[in-house]
Amino acid sequence: MKLEARRSCVAPGMCAPEPVNNGTGEPGCPEQSVIVKARVTKQSSRESLQRKNTECEVYDDGTNTYFWRAHTVTVLFILTCALVYITLLEETPQDTAYNTKRGIVASILVFLCFGVTQAKDGPFTRPHPAYWRFWLCVTVVYELFLIFILFQTVHDGRQFMKYIDAKLGVPLPERDYGGNCLIYDPGNTTDPFHNIWDKMDGFVPAHFLGWYIKTLMIRDWWMCMIISVMFEFLEYSLEHQLPNFSECWWDHWIMDVLLCNGLGIYCGMKTLAWLSMKPYQWQGLWNIPTYKGKIKRIAFQFTPYSWVKFEWKPASNLRRWLAVLGIIFMFLLAELNTFYLKFVLWMPPEHYLVLLRLVFLVNVGGVAMREIYDFMDDPKFHKKLGQQAWLVAAITVTEFLIVLKYDPNTIMLPIPFFITQCWLLGLLVILIWTLWRFFIRDITLRYKETRRRKQEDPAERERPLLGNGAPSGRSKLNGSSDVLRHRKS
Repeated sequence: MKLEARRSCVAPGMCAPEPVNNGTGEPGCPEQSVIVKARVTKQSSRESLQRKNTECEVYDDGTNTYFWRAHTVTVLFILTCALVYITLLEETPQDTAYNTKRGIVASILVFLCFGVTQAKDGPFTRPHPAYWRFWLCVTVVYELFLIFILFQTVHDGRQFMKYIDAKLGVPLPERDYGGNCLIYDPGNTTDPFHNIWDKMDGFVPAHFLGWYIKTLMIRDWWMCMIISVMFEFLEYSLEHQLPNFSECWWDHWIMDVLLCNGLGIYCGMKTLAWLSMKPYQWQGLWNIPTYKGKIKRIAFQFTPYSWVKFEWKPASNLRRWLAVLGIIFMFLLAELNTFYLKFVLWMPPEHYLVLLRLVFLVNVGGVAMREIYDFMDDPKFHKKLGQQAWLVAAITVTEFLIVLKYDPNTIMLPIPFFITQCWLLGLLVILIWTLWRFFIRDITLRYKETRRRKQEDPAERERPLLGNGAPSGRSKLNGSSDVLRHRKS
C-alpha cells in the first residue's frame, strides 16, 4: 500500500525512496506526502481553472518590430534640436504673458516626452504602450493643474481660466431642464411634442456614448445599472443646488435611464461578449501574406491585446464588498464633479474644456478600473494600487475640494428633510445588510457548524469502540475467535 501511494505521487522515473520530512525534524509517512501534494495539485488546478475562466488565451508569434521600440535616443535628439532652435535661432518676443504661456506649454511637452519614453507601462498595450504612458503623464499634469487652482483665491482661480480661453471667467446662466413636463402639449397646436424635441440636444448621444464606454470599463451589468439609477436619485436630491439637475420625470427615467443609459449599457455588454469570445492570435504585420490580412491586423491593433472578464463578486467577502461600494461612490462623485466644476469655474456646458475632461476620463478610467480589479482580485501579486488608479482617485478628490472651496454656499444648501430621510434609510439598509452578511451570518454559521461537530464526535468515538476496539460482551464470555480456533486445533 505504501509503495503504491509513493509511486502515485511522483512522475515515473523520479520516485524517491527517501521518506518525506514532515517539518518536525523527523521523517513523515509517504501517505502524508501524497495528501499534501494532492492538496497542492488540487489548489493549483482550481486557481488555473479560475484564471482560465476569467482570462482568455493569447497566441503571439513574438514579433518585435521598429513600431514597438521606445525610441528614447530619437526622442531625446529631436527634443534637444527643438530647444537649440528656440534658444539660438528664434528671437524671444517682448510679451510677458505670451512668454509665460509658451514656457508652461514647453515644460509640459518636455515632461510628456520624458513620460512617453521612460514611464512604467500599465496593464494595457494596445494600440501602443506609449499611448497609455502619454495619458498617464497627462493625468499627472492635470492633477498638478488642479492643485494650482485649489491654492488660488476664488476670484483669481476663475480669472486664471481666461489665460486658457478669453471667453471664460464670466458667470453664465444655467439652463433649466424642468418647467413644462407635458409629453403631449395640447396648447401648442403647431408642435405638441415640442417638450421632447427640446430635450433632444447634443447631450443625448453623449449620454449613450458615455455609458457605452463606462460599461467597457466596469464590465458588469449590475454595477452599471446601479450607478445609472443612483445618479438619477442624486439629481433628484441635488436639484435645489444646481438648476440643470431639475428635469422632468420622463427625462430622468425614460430618456436617461431606459433609452440613453440602458441602450449604451446593452451595446457595451454585447461588445464585451464579442471581446470575450474573440480569438487573440497576434502575428507580425510582415508575416501576413495577404493584403486583406494586413488590413485586418491593423484594425485589430486598436482592440485589446487580451481580455480579462471582471468578476467583482461583492458578496464574497467584506474586503470586496467595501471595495465595490468605494468604486460606486467614486464613480458618482466623478459624475457630480462634471456638473459642479463647470458651475463654480463658470464654464458653459458646451465648452471644449468640458469635452476634453470627458475624453481624458475615458482614456484613463479604463486603465484605472483594470488596476483596481487586479489589486482586488490578486493582492498577493499586485501588492499596491496601480499608478493610474491612484492618480484618478486623487483627481476626483481634488476636483471635489475645488468645488467645496469655490462655492461652499451652494454645496452647503440644506437638503430637504424627506430627501435626507430617504438617504439615511438607504444607508441604514446597507449597514444592516453588511453587518448581517459578513458578521452575524458568519457567526451563526460557525455556531451551527460547531454544534454539528460536537454532535457527531460522540458517535465517531463510539463507532471504533464497537468495531475494532474493545471486544463485545459475547467475546468477553466466549473468548476471541483466534483463541477458540487455537483450542480446537
